[in-house]
Amino acid sequence: MIPRTLFNADHEAFRDSFRRFMDKEIAPFHEAWEEQGYVDREVWRKAGANGFLCMTMPEAHGGAGADKLYSVVQMEELARGGFTGIGYGLHSEIVAPYILHYGTEAQKSKYLPLLASGDMVGAIAMSEPAAGSDLQGVKTTAIQQADGSYLLNGSKTFITNGWHADLVIVVAKTNPAAGAKGTSLFLLESGTPGFEKGKRLKKLGLKAQDTSELFFDNVKLPAEQLLGGAAQENRGFVCLMEQLPWERLQIAIGAVSSAQAAIDWTVDYVKERKVFGQAVGAFQHTRYQLAELQTQVQVARVFVDKCCELVSADQLDTATASMAKYWCSDLQCQVMDACVQLFGGYGYMWEYPITRAYADARVQRIYGGTNEIMKEVISRSMGLGGR
Repeated sequence: MIPRTLFNADHEAFRDSFRRFMDKEIAPFHEAWEEQGYVDREVWRKAGANGFLCMTMPEAHGGAGADKLYSVVQMEELARGGFTGIGYGLHSEIVAPYILHYGTEAQKSKYLPLLASGDMVGAIAMSEPAAGSDLQGVKTTAIQQADGSYLLNGSKTFITNGWHADLVIVVAKTNPAAGAKGTSLFLLESGTPGFEKGKRLKKLGLKAQDTSELFFDNVKLPAEQLLGGAAQENRGFVCLMEQLPWERLQIAIGAVSSAQAAIDWTVDYVKERKVFGQAVGAFQHTRYQLAELQTQVQVARVFVDKCCELVSADQLDTATASMAKYWCSDLQCQVMDACVQLFGGYGYMWEYPITRAYADARVQRIYGGTNEIMKEVISRSMGLGGR
């Protein structure tokens, strides 16, 4: 295998530390969390107490001022373990960066330390029943009133961390007539009158991840809850587009680590499982198929590592991130399907990690923008625009 040069000794020491945390605080409980449909809230507070949340946020705001590669390590380890109920990545590397990059000083000082400690769980509400990958189609509105406040109305669906969330970044139209140019982002706290969380959605996979509907019925938001204040009003779509490359790369990072874990589980299994008097791994078909899968995952890992270098240097462009997201999530699903087949009937049994990983993988091709949208983004970067 090609040696990885992405991480230094400090990153690897952090990997060991986080693995110990997972072994103690996550692994023994994750199966039970899948049954109940959400992780225990305490796992957020413990992560915060150990410095595992919002690590890349400045120390002045409760973070560690660490580089993004520490978060990459964390994402890889959670994916490797199949701990898909843990929403640390979205909380720390999607929600918190929006506040850091676009928020006012008052908003940063108020919310970032609470996110870093785990006292607040963060979510971002983009998708709606009729607006998923097409964020320009958002129908939720936040109309400014005479007193300067905003009245928020609408609904969101498929919101990760939505049921636990204490703070939600809500995408809403402040000027519906202006289309995408009339979109803004709002900071909405749980318990605000008119804000209701719907049921936890039952999903094919990601069963320990609390995914919810959110409803807004004449929610009155003070002007200071507009993310970034007046300077960012109607710039919400621009903010979303600026942050999406990193979000999409995060999906690719998890995809590659999950695929590698599936190969590792399968190699161990086929060495031990015997049919017709010999190990399944002794058959040429098995050996060649696993060789093909490992080659593809190695290629994907080298590409993703390069993308991680680019994002660390603030040089990752939208098209490249879209390539990583679509290619790696497609590959993840291919690997899972092939590995389930090599497990035979046991690959269909829920107690086997490969089975849960197979179910968890499918959504990777959908969220963060469907893979069809990724191809549209890539083709447009090549000068092949549609209408």
